Amino acid sequence: MTRLWNEPAAFADEMIDGFVAANGRYVRRIPGGVARATTSPAGQVAVVVGGGSGHYPAFGGLVGPGLAHAAAMGNLFASPSTQQVYGAAKAADNGGGVFFTYGNYAGDVLNFDAAEQRLRDEGIDARTVTVTDDISSAPVAERRRRRGIAGDLTVFRAAAAAAERGDDLDGVARVAALANERTRSFGVAFTGCTLPGAEDPLFTVAEGRMAVGLGIHGEQGIDETDIPTADGLAEMLVAALLDPAEVPEGVASVSGARVVPVLNGLGSLKYEEMFVVYRRIAQLLEGAGIEIVDPHVGEYCTSFDMAGTSLTLYWLDDELAALWEHPVDTPAYRRGAVTATERVSASAIEAEATDEIPDADDSSRATAHTVRLAVTAIAETIDTHVDELGRLDAVAGDGDHGIGMQRGSHAARAAADAAADAGAGAATTLQRAADAWADRAGGTSGALWGVMLAAIARTLGDTGTPTAADVAAGVSAASRAVTDYGKAELGDKTLVDALVPFATTLAHGVDGGASLSAAWRSAAVAADRAATATADLLPRKGRARTHGEHAVGTPDPGAVSLALITAAVADVLASASEKGTPS
Repeated sequence: MTRLWNEPAAFADEMIDGFVAANGRYVRRIPGGVARATTSPAGQVAVVVGGGSGHYPAFGGLVGPGLAHAAAMGNLFASPSTQQVYGAAKAADNGGGVFFTYGNYAGDVLNFDAAEQRLRDEGIDARTVTVTDDISSAPVAERRRRRGIAGDLTVFRAAAAAAERGDDLDGVARVAALANERTRSFGVAFTGCTLPGAEDPLFTVAEGRMAVGLGIHGEQGIDETDIPTADGLAEMLVAALLDPAEVPEGVASVSGARVVPVLNGLGSLKYEEMFVVYRRIAQLLEGAGIEIVDPHVGEYCTSFDMAGTSLTLYWLDDELAALWEHPVDTPAYRRGAVTATERVSASAIEAEATDEIPDADDSSRATAHTVRLAVTAIAETIDTHVDELGRLDAVAGDGDHGIGMQRGSHAARAAADAAADAGAGAATTLQRAADAWADRAGGTSGALWGVMLAAIARTLGDTGTPTAADVAAGVSAASRAVTDYGKAELGDKTLVDALVPFATTLAHGVDGGASLSAAWRSAAVAADRAATATADLLPRKGRARTHGEHAVGTPDPGAVSLALITAAVADVLASASEKGTPS
């Protein structure tokens, strides 16, 4: 269990602040995470890693000479927002382009891809290689869908070493892709993990039982067995990774191959226990004729307080073996001797730009008041249902949907309040709420709610009073943006299954002459009906896809939260209509 925190919603930020205070020799605080405290050569490719917090030493603990230039650090088990990733990349950029590498999770992909596009729009070249080492998350034929776990370390090291030897951006991407292709991992868990402030773990395993093929965000395993002996566990892990189908292409023969084994602790397993397991792993690998290179036993990618372990095998070739010897000096990981470099000067750290409020007229400010009330109602609704949303998400996901929605909606409310108090119009007020939601919530839902609210904001304007048709057009644009951005379709068991019926019903009502309040109410009913119907669907997108069968019979939490929000906003619009205020 987690014992020490102040405010759960502030845990990640306070953790990063403390991490920087304890490791000022290596890292400095930046908007979005941490960057090297020391300088890097001009023109060197900047390697930027990242993901949710709760996995220390990934990702911030791997920033320093010889490894990452910066890490974008999201909230607990939530991907960093686009803004956080962009901030980390800008802080790390040395003029040689930015290389992104991170675990293959939907929210991370959405936000890193958006940040990469933003960099490209500014003329900064960027590339990405996602880590896909977890053999339990998809079959061999669908390796591109696999998620990244402890194999992050091998890919990060290869990419960083290539950057430090002077490879250009394409060269770094090539090396990282090769390292990823030659990395395989498989893990087990004996207990779930408990987030700060939560009363229960994200999943449980019966006493004496073991989850097989777990995810590092608390996702349940693909199987459950009795806990074997230490030797039995070693044999299970090695057998899975030495399956002929999992031996990487290019490895001519297992016998004689060079392999770096990484036995990774997930947070609560004692090192002594892992040493007992590794004893047998080494015997099995040597028995297969494998040459063991630089074995690692320790914590490299944890899952907060989860008790469990994973085994990674990194199959070297001559190039990867040479890169593996490159020295590294970071807060949590050191290899060899790194040449000392100068610290980044204070003058080189750019101050944040002044945040000005665009002009607005009185009509738009009046509409902004309704926007403010709507965002407040959203936050209050999420507060009421946060535990239930988390429960729904834990059925086949990682259980953090409620917490993420709460963080996002609270940040949106604070941003909307600040904008409206400063005299902002409707568009600016909602846009500020959208940006804050995406930035603070992180994860897939944070990114998508930022996209939705921003699409609606663009149709409101900062002058005049928006019509019902304007709002309906904004919701339709939001629906299109989500499907374009997240790539989900009707039937995939996501919020799209509630959003599309909502947008369609709203547009139909407004086109038929209904008031915005009446049309919105009807659309909210349609969204609720559609969200309930997702219980019968099998997930085809996101983390729930891996364990989709567990989700049948339970509605999708993203669809449910959207339906709850539309109902809450319907009440605000009805009240505004009765009072004659702009809605």
